[in-house]
Amino acid sequence: MNCKNCITKINQNYCPDCGQPTKLKRIDGQYILSEIGSVLNFDKGILFTIRELLLRPGQSVRKFVSDDRNRLVKPIIFIIITSLIYSLINHFFHIEDSYVKFEEAKQSTTGYIFKWIQDHYGYANIIMGIFIAFWTKLLFRKYNYNFFEILILLCFVMGIGMLIYSFFSLFQGLFQIDLMQISGILSFLYSAWAIGQFFDKSKFLNYVKALFSYFIGFLTFSLTAILIGTLIDLIFKH
Repeated sequence: MNCKNCITKINQNYCPDCGQPTKLKRIDGQYILSEIGSVLNFDKGILFTIRELLLRPGQSVRKFVSDDRNRLVKPIIFIIITSLIYSLINHFFHIEDSYVKFEEAKQSTTGYIFKWIQDHYGYANIIMGIFIAFWTKLLFRKYNYNFFEILILLCFVMGIGMLIYSFFSLFQGLFQIDLMQISGILSFLYSAWAIGQFFDKSKFLNYVKALFSYFIGFLTFSLTAILIGTLIDLIFKH
């Protein structure tokens, strides 16, 4: 028979070219438990990814970029999942604080844009990561990493940032103690530490540059959202 994936002729249980099984097992309870276990195990999966990014973010992401892309969760999936966790906790406990907050007396396009950001943290984080990646690439241009590799780094870093927000949101929801400002500071400091570690953990200047690139990237992202909203309002006003 031919492989259903790559059409290679096979006479074994698995395709010799792509590894596709000759016959897939039926999806049952055991399959579901196996899939959940593969996502949540400490050897490979999201818990392993979180542990590695908390303990040795620079080394882990460098290894993902250059050597092994199988053990860590895919970066885009990671940031979307972690952002979803934060959004669910935030909505469940009706916590209005967020790391991007915009209030105005009269609703405008800028207000709608920031409302979309608050409701879609996963996608918004990826977009914001593009701005931060630009400044990071600029400040760390002597290192041999391209823009997209830095963007992958930021997906992992910002994903952990969302988990930090999630933890403090859960704590606030359960105990009614407002610690969201602390979570913002910790997330910011973690990001600078992780980015600095990625390039060269032995150089203190790298942590300063990482802190600046993250801050100016966040600021540029926010100002761009305001500028786009203002321009749209001016165009339609006339």
